[in-house]
Amino acid sequence: MLILVARLWDAVNDLLRGAFIDSRKPTRHGRFRPYVFWFSIPLAAASVLMFIVIPDLSEAKYLLFAYITYIFYGMMYTAVTIPYGSLASVISDDEKERSSLSMWRSIGAGVGGLPGTVLLPMLVYTTTISADGTEIQTLDGTKLSICVFVLAVLSVAVYYVHFKLSHERIAPPAKQKSEYNVFKTTAALVKNRPFVMLCFVSMLLLAFQFYYQSTYTYLFADYYHKASLYSLVTVCTYLPMAILIPFMNKLITRFGKKELCAFGLAFAAAVNFALYFINTDNPYVFLVFIFFSGLGQTFLVLEIWALVMDVIDYHEIRTHRREEGTAYAFISFSRKLGQALAGVGLNALLALINYSSDAAANGEALPQSVLDSLYNISTVVPAVALAVMALILAFGYNLTKKKLQTFHARLAEIRQGAENL
Repeated sequence: MLILVARLWDAVNDLLRGAFIDSRKPTRHGRFRPYVFWFSIPLAAASVLMFIVIPDLSEAKYLLFAYITYIFYGMMYTAVTIPYGSLASVISDDEKERSSLSMWRSIGAGVGGLPGTVLLPMLVYTTTISADGTEIQTLDGTKLSICVFVLAVLSVAVYYVHFKLSHERIAPPAKQKSEYNVFKTTAALVKNRPFVMLCFVSMLLLAFQFYYQSTYTYLFADYYHKASLYSLVTVCTYLPMAILIPFMNKLITRFGKKELCAFGLAFAAAVNFALYFINTDNPYVFLVFIFFSGLGQTFLVLEIWALVMDVIDYHEIRTHRREEGTAYAFISFSRKLGQALAGVGLNALLALINYSSDAAANGEALPQSVLDSLYNISTVVPAVALAVMALILAFGYNLTKKKLQTFHARLAEIRQGAENL
């Protein structure tokens, strides 16, 4: 219910934030850069508040505290990520440079996530032995709170460096504040086919990523009894990036962004279906398959933000208006909806297979039937999500390589015309 309420509020908050940015005149620091840094401090504070334990509260008060801190975090996250995501479209309009921006943003997200996915599993779990001799790994809330505080402080420093070193190069056409109409913009975006298709893909991508990250945590702790190996999931998922980055721009030039992403997702789906059918009890074999799945996912993970910039440009071609903030707000909301879908869906599936979250805390091992079901939902659900994304990109998203080749000349004409008015 908490996740549902937060996402419903996000539906309003994201759009309001995007509309606010698009309706403001640029500051002396630019349209987007100032908001990224200004709101990074309350975002860090909200991150810490979510993991603080206040002693001796009733269950109702703890729940109220959770609602307040989680929704506040979501609002601050929106206040930072919408201008941050919109920023790429005003840094460069060169397709190869935008592809590089998308790749390095994805790499930065991967590297930034390493402390949370690699170090934290090593630091925040304590190991106990159950009555039958099985090792049980239990999360230590105090250790987790300390780690989150350290990461929050570091995040503010990183946002400040980002603010100082980034530059907005593409200025918007001069216009009066009253010219912006959120309803008119929304109607245009809803009629923008590639934009709508990309919203669905972004939603499923986030749902897929949050889902497998959560289920693999349970899988390695309960099914394989090796919680520390979960840190290698991130390595296996992101290592393909290091392999493909030197070739990405050449591959995009040869095949096109949409085409590469659709093929990669289909390949990753096949790998996950294979993982489901082999039903391996060897965690290292599982990790090898995760590497090949990551290889297929890499194309979309690296190019998702370049695709976002393409659909925003397509909106400008169709409407002759630059409204990055509102467009990115819809993308942001679709991604948050994906997070909610993953959270609600995972909880429902865990309840369906009779998974007990109290078993580890009580030093009890889970029944084998529950563990087998845990393996199944950890493999077949990601496979289906990847397959659906591949189909949407292949047949729904229509900004092909050939169509994009005409983009830049058309955009240049529109922007030149706006300057001459």
